[in-house]
Amino acid sequence: MKRLARILMLGAACGLSALAPPARAVDIRFAPVAEGVYAFIGETGPRSPANEGLNANLGLVVTPAGAVLIDSGATLQGARQIQEAIRRVTPQPVRWVINTGGQDHRWLGNGHFAAQGAELIGHAAGEADMRNRGNDQLEGLRAALGPKADGTVPMLPGRWLKAPDERLDLGGVTFEFKHRGGAHTPGDMLVWLPRQRVLFSGDVVYVDRLLGVIPVSRTRPWLATFAEIERLAPTRIVPGHGRVTDLTTAQADTRDYLRALRDHMRKPVDEGTDMSAAVKSFDSRPFMRLANAAELMPGNASRVYLEMERE
Repeated sequence: MKRLARILMLGAACGLSALAPPARAVDIRFAPVAEGVYAFIGETGPRSPANEGLNANLGLVVTPAGAVLIDSGATLQGARQIQEAIRRVTPQPVRWVINTGGQDHRWLGNGHFAAQGAELIGHAAGEADMRNRGNDQLEGLRAALGPKADGTVPMLPGRWLKAPDERLDLGGVTFEFKHRGGAHTPGDMLVWLPRQRVLFSGDVVYVDRLLGVIPVSRTRPWLATFAEIERLAPTRIVPGHGRVTDLTTAQADTRDYLRALRDHMRKPVDEGTDMSAAVKSFDSRPFMRLANAAELMPGNASRVYLEMERE
Protein backbone atom coordinates (compact mmCIF):
# COMPACT_ATOMS: atom_id res chain seq x y z
CA MET A 1 0.00 0.00 0.00
CA LYS A 2 2.81 2.41 0.83
CA ARG A 3 4.40 1.75 -2.56
CA LEU A 4 1.04 2.33 -4.28
CA ALA A 5 0.59 5.59 -2.37
CA ARG A 6 4.03 6.79 -3.47
CA ILE A 7 3.21 5.96 -7.10
CA LEU A 8 -0.09 7.83 -6.87
CA MET A 9 1.60 10.85 -5.29
CA LEU A 10 4.29 10.84 -7.98
CA GLY A 11 1.66 10.64 -10.72
CA ALA A 12 -0.28 13.52 -9.19
CA ALA A 13 2.87 15.61 -8.96
CA CYS A 14 3.70 14.93 -12.62
CA GLY A 15 0.15 15.86 -13.63
CA LEU A 16 0.32 19.14 -11.73
CA SER A 17 3.70 19.85 -13.29
CA ALA A 18 2.26 19.33 -16.75
CA LEU A 19 -0.59 21.73 -16.01
CA ALA A 20 1.67 24.41 -14.55
CA PRO A 21 2.76 27.25 -16.84
CA PRO A 22 6.33 27.02 -18.10
CA ALA A 23 8.97 28.82 -16.09
CA ARG A 24 10.00 32.19 -17.54
CA ALA A 25 13.65 32.68 -18.22
CA VAL A 26 13.74 36.49 -18.21
CA ASP A 27 12.95 38.26 -14.95
CA ILE A 28 11.61 41.74 -15.71
CA ARG A 29 11.69 44.07 -12.73
CA PHE A 30 11.54 47.85 -12.72
CA ALA A 31 13.82 49.43 -10.12
CA PRO A 32 13.42 53.04 -8.90
CA VAL A 33 15.66 55.71 -10.43
CA ALA A 34 13.91 58.82 -9.07
CA GLU A 35 10.49 59.61 -7.65
CA GLY A 36 7.96 58.00 -9.99
CA VAL A 37 10.73 56.97 -12.42
CA TYR A 38 11.88 53.37 -12.92
CA ALA A 39 14.16 51.34 -15.18
CA PHE A 40 14.56 47.73 -16.22
CA ILE A 41 18.18 46.86 -16.99
CA GLY A 42 18.56 44.12 -19.57
CA GLU A 43 21.46 41.79 -20.18
CA THR A 44 24.49 43.11 -22.04
CA GLY A 45 24.96 39.97 -24.15
CA PRO A 46 23.29 39.09 -27.46
CA ARG A 47 19.62 38.21 -27.99
CA SER A 48 18.84 34.69 -26.85
CA PRO A 49 15.88 32.48 -25.86
CA ALA A 50 16.95 33.00 -22.25
CA ASN A 51 16.57 36.80 -22.41
CA GLU A 52 13.78 36.63 -25.02
CA GLY A 53 15.44 39.30 -27.13
CA LEU A 54 15.22 41.83 -24.30
CA ASN A 55 18.94 42.61 -24.06
CA ALA A 56 18.25 46.31 -23.63
CA ASN A 57 16.95 48.74 -21.03
CA LEU A 58 13.39 50.01 -20.62
CA GLY A 59 11.92 52.95 -18.73
CA LEU A 60 8.74 53.56 -16.79
CA VAL A 61 7.32 56.86 -15.54
CA VAL A 62 4.22 56.77 -13.34
CA THR A 63 1.99 59.83 -13.66
CA PRO A 64 -1.34 60.70 -11.98
CA ALA A 65 -3.12 59.93 -15.27
CA GLY A 66 -1.38 56.70 -16.27
CA ALA A 67 1.97 55.06 -16.90
CA VAL A 68 4.47 56.02 -19.60
CA LEU A 69 6.54 53.12 -20.94
CA ILE A 70 9.82 54.00 -22.62
CA ASP A 71 10.41 51.26 -25.23
CA SER A 72 8.11 48.27 -25.57
CA GLY A 73 10.42 45.25 -25.86
CA ALA A 74 11.19 42.91 -28.72
CA THR A 75 8.16 40.61 -28.93
CA LEU A 76 4.49 40.26 -28.14
CA GLN A 77 5.20 37.70 -25.43
CA GLY A 78 7.88 39.93 -23.95
CA ALA A 79 5.48 42.90 -23.95
CA ARG A 80 2.98 40.87 -21.93
CA GLN A 81 5.67 40.19 -19.34
CA ILE A 82 6.64 43.87 -19.33
CA GLN A 83 3.03 44.74 -18.55
CA GLU A 84 2.99 42.26 -15.68
CA ALA A 85 6.16 43.85 -14.30
CA ILE A 86 4.56 47.30 -14.55
CA ARG A 87 1.56 46.05 -12.55
CA ARG A 88 3.93 45.17 -9.71
CA VAL A 89 4.90 48.86 -9.61
CA THR A 90 1.58 50.61 -10.25
CA PRO A 91 -2.07 49.78 -10.94
CA GLN A 92 -2.09 52.59 -13.51
CA PRO A 93 -2.62 51.45 -17.12
CA VAL A 94 0.05 52.14 -19.73
CA ARG A 95 -1.37 55.13 -21.58
CA TRP A 96 1.69 56.12 -23.59
CA VAL A 97 4.59 54.19 -25.15
CA ILE A 98 7.65 56.11 -26.34
CA ASN A 99 9.94 54.41 -28.87
CA THR A 100 13.43 55.90 -28.47
CA GLY A 101 14.65 54.44 -31.76
CA GLY A 102 14.25 51.82 -34.47
CA GLN A 103 16.03 48.81 -32.99
CA ASP A 104 13.77 45.78 -32.51
CA HIS A 105 13.67 45.78 -28.71
CA ARG A 106 12.63 49.43 -28.77
CA TRP A 107 9.35 48.94 -30.62
CA LEU A 108 8.30 45.44 -31.71
CA GLY A 109 6.25 45.05 -28.52
CA ASN A 110 4.11 48.06 -29.54
CA GLY A 111 1.13 46.02 -30.71
CA HIS A 112 0.35 44.62 -27.28
CA PHE A 113 0.18 48.05 -25.65
CA ALA A 114 -1.73 49.61 -28.54
CA ALA A 115 -4.35 46.89 -28.09
CA GLN A 116 -4.70 48.05 -24.47
CA GLY A 117 -5.33 51.62 -25.63
CA ALA A 118 -1.85 53.12 -25.34
CA GLU A 119 -0.71 55.92 -27.66
CA LEU A 120 2.55 55.09 -29.48
CA ILE A 121 5.08 57.92 -29.90
CA GLY A 122 8.28 58.03 -31.96
CA HIS A 123 10.36 60.47 -33.98
CA ALA A 124 9.44 60.92 -37.64
CA ALA A 125 13.10 60.60 -38.67
CA GLY A 126 12.86 56.93 -37.76
CA GLU A 127 9.69 56.07 -39.66
CA ALA A 128 11.33 54.94 -42.90
CA ASP A 129 13.91 52.87 -41.01
CA MET A 130 11.24 51.12 -38.97
CA ARG A 131 9.15 50.42 -42.05
CA ASN A 132 12.15 49.13 -43.99
CA ARG A 133 13.68 46.94 -41.30
CA GLY A 134 10.74 45.85 -39.18
CA ASN A 135 10.04 42.59 -40.98
CA ASP A 136 13.73 41.76 -41.25
CA GLN A 137 14.14 42.39 -37.54
CA LEU A 138 11.24 40.07 -36.83
CA GLU A 139 12.76 37.33 -38.99
CA GLY A 140 15.99 37.69 -37.07
CA LEU A 141 14.13 37.37 -33.78
CA ARG A 142 12.34 34.25 -34.99
CA ALA A 143 15.69 32.70 -35.85
CA ALA A 144 17.14 33.65 -32.45
CA LEU A 145 14.13 33.04 -30.20
CA GLY A 146 12.03 30.42 -31.95
CA PRO A 147 8.47 30.18 -30.58
CA LYS A 148 9.10 33.05 -28.14
CA ALA A 149 8.76 35.44 -31.10
CA ASP A 150 5.36 34.01 -32.10
CA GLY A 151 2.49 36.48 -32.40
CA THR A 152 4.69 39.53 -32.86
CA VAL A 153 3.55 41.96 -35.55
CA PRO A 154 5.45 45.21 -36.25
CA MET A 155 3.29 48.22 -35.34
CA LEU A 156 4.50 51.75 -36.00
CA PRO A 157 3.80 54.71 -33.73
CA GLY A 158 0.64 56.65 -34.44
CA ARG A 159 2.16 59.92 -33.26
CA TRP A 160 5.35 61.12 -34.92
CA LEU A 161 7.38 63.94 -33.40
CA LYS A 162 8.94 66.07 -36.13
CA ALA A 163 11.01 68.85 -34.60
CA PRO A 164 14.54 68.54 -33.19
CA ASP A 165 13.11 69.60 -29.82
CA GLU A 166 9.61 68.85 -28.61
CA ARG A 167 7.90 68.99 -25.24
CA LEU A 168 4.85 67.00 -24.19
CA ASP A 169 2.81 66.96 -21.01
CA LEU A 170 1.94 63.32 -20.39
CA GLY A 171 -0.27 62.83 -17.37
CA GLY A 172 0.98 66.02 -15.74
CA VAL A 173 4.68 65.17 -16.18
CA THR A 174 6.87 67.16 -18.57
CA PHE A 175 8.81 65.16 -21.15
CA GLU A 176 11.32 66.76 -23.51
CA PHE A 177 12.48 64.99 -26.69
CA LYS A 178 15.79 65.74 -28.40
CA HIS A 179 16.64 64.52 -31.91
CA ARG A 180 19.93 65.57 -33.51
CA GLY A 181 19.95 63.49 -36.68
CA GLY A 182 19.98 59.98 -35.27
CA ALA A 183 22.71 57.77 -33.83
CA HIS A 184 22.60 53.97 -33.64
CA THR A 185 19.42 54.23 -35.75
CA PRO A 186 17.98 57.24 -37.65
CA GLY A 187 15.14 57.79 -35.18
CA ASP A 188 17.21 57.69 -31.99
CA MET A 189 16.13 60.46 -29.64
CA LEU A 190 16.72 61.48 -26.05
CA VAL A 191 13.88 61.47 -23.51
CA TRP A 192 14.57 64.11 -20.86
CA LEU A 193 12.69 64.59 -17.60
CA PRO A 194 13.71 68.14 -16.63
CA ARG A 195 12.18 68.18 -13.15
CA GLN A 196 13.80 64.90 -12.12
CA ARG A 197 16.96 65.58 -14.19
CA VAL A 198 16.84 62.00 -15.45
CA LEU A 199 17.70 61.14 -19.05
CA PHE A 200 16.57 58.06 -20.95
CA SER A 201 19.12 57.97 -23.75
CA GLY A 202 17.99 54.95 -25.75
CA ASP A 203 20.80 53.67 -27.94
CA VAL A 204 22.69 56.95 -27.87
CA VAL A 205 24.51 55.77 -24.72
CA TYR A 206 26.04 52.36 -24.05
CA VAL A 207 27.97 51.61 -20.87
CA ASP A 208 29.58 48.36 -19.67
CA ARG A 209 29.40 46.96 -23.22
CA LEU A 210 30.68 48.18 -26.55
CA LEU A 211 28.22 50.07 -28.70
CA GLY A 212 27.27 48.74 -32.12
CA VAL A 213 27.70 50.68 -35.36
CA ILE A 214 25.26 49.07 -37.80
CA PRO A 215 24.59 49.93 -41.47
CA VAL A 216 21.94 52.54 -40.59
CA SER A 217 24.07 54.18 -37.87
CA ARG A 218 25.53 57.66 -38.32
CA THR A 219 28.37 58.53 -35.97
CA ARG A 220 28.62 62.26 -36.70
CA PRO A 221 25.04 63.04 -35.57
CA TRP A 222 25.54 60.46 -32.82
CA LEU A 223 28.27 62.68 -31.38
CA ALA A 224 26.06 65.75 -31.87
CA THR A 225 23.36 64.00 -29.86
CA PHE A 226 25.88 63.19 -27.16
CA ALA A 227 26.85 66.86 -27.04
CA GLU A 228 23.21 67.59 -26.21
CA ILE A 229 23.46 65.17 -23.27
CA GLU A 230 26.49 67.09 -22.03
CA ARG A 231 24.54 70.34 -22.32
CA LEU A 232 21.66 68.87 -20.28
CA ALA A 233 24.05 67.58 -17.58
CA PRO A 234 21.67 64.92 -16.23
CA THR A 235 21.94 63.69 -12.67
CA ARG A 236 21.24 60.13 -13.79
CA ILE A 237 21.30 58.48 -17.20
CA VAL A 238 19.37 55.34 -18.08
CA PRO A 239 21.40 54.18 -21.10
CA GLY A 240 20.19 51.98 -23.91
CA HIS A 241 22.46 49.22 -22.61
CA GLY A 242 24.27 48.84 -19.30
CA ARG A 243 23.63 49.94 -15.75
CA VAL A 244 22.09 53.28 -14.74
CA THR A 245 25.00 55.66 -14.94
CA ASP A 246 26.44 59.17 -14.83
CA LEU A 247 27.78 61.51 -17.47
CA THR A 248 31.44 60.71 -16.80
CA THR A 249 30.94 56.99 -17.42
CA ALA A 250 28.82 57.65 -20.50
CA GLN A 251 31.57 59.85 -21.91
CA ALA A 252 34.20 57.16 -21.32
CA ASP A 253 32.21 54.24 -22.73
CA THR A 254 30.37 55.92 -25.63
CA ARG A 255 31.64 59.38 -26.59
CA ASP A 256 35.34 58.59 -26.33
CA TYR A 257 35.02 55.44 -28.45
CA LEU A 258 33.09 57.23 -31.20
CA ARG A 259 35.60 60.06 -31.21
CA ALA A 260 38.53 57.64 -31.34
CA LEU A 261 37.05 55.79 -34.32
CA ARG A 262 36.36 58.96 -36.29
CA ASP A 263 39.71 60.55 -35.42
CA HIS A 264 41.55 57.43 -36.52
CA MET A 265 39.65 56.94 -39.77
CA ARG A 266 39.95 60.53 -40.98
CA LYS A 267 43.50 60.21 -42.31
CA PRO A 268 43.10 56.78 -44.01
CA VAL A 269 39.91 57.99 -45.72
CA ASP A 270 41.53 61.23 -46.90
CA GLU A 271 44.59 59.36 -48.21
CA GLY A 272 42.64 56.50 -49.78
CA THR A 273 44.25 53.87 -47.56
CA ASP A 274 42.81 50.38 -47.90
CA MET A 275 39.94 49.89 -45.45
CA SER A 276 41.23 46.61 -44.03
CA ALA A 277 44.56 48.23 -43.17
CA ALA A 278 42.77 51.18 -41.56
CA VAL A 279 40.65 48.82 -39.45
CA LYS A 280 43.65 46.75 -38.33
CA SER A 281 45.63 49.85 -37.31
CA PHE A 282 42.91 51.18 -34.99
CA ASP A 283 44.08 51.01 -31.36
CA SER A 284 41.20 49.20 -29.68
CA ARG A 285 43.02 48.47 -26.42
CA PRO A 286 41.40 51.25 -24.33
CA PHE A 287 37.95 49.80 -25.09
CA MET A 288 38.59 46.06 -24.86
CA ARG A 289 37.43 46.25 -21.21
CA LEU A 290 33.85 46.55 -22.51
CA ALA A 291 31.68 43.46 -23.02
CA ASN A 292 31.30 42.24 -26.63
CA ALA A 293 34.29 44.33 -27.75
CA ALA A 294 36.16 41.55 -29.56
CA GLU A 295 33.10 40.59 -31.60
CA LEU A 296 31.93 44.11 -32.51
CA MET A 297 35.17 46.07 -32.95
CA PRO A 298 36.07 45.10 -36.57
CA GLY A 299 32.58 45.70 -37.97
CA ASN A 300 32.26 49.02 -36.14
CA ALA A 301 35.56 50.28 -37.54
CA SER A 302 34.68 49.18 -41.09
CA ARG A 303 31.33 50.95 -41.04
CA VAL A 304 32.81 54.17 -39.68
CA TYR A 305 35.38 54.12 -42.51
CA LEU A 306 32.60 53.69 -45.08
CA GLU A 307 30.47 56.38 -43.46
CA MET A 308 33.34 58.87 -43.54
CA GLU A 309 34.01 58.03 -47.19
CA ARG A 310 30.42 59.09 -47.96
CA GLU A 311 30.83 62.30 -45.99
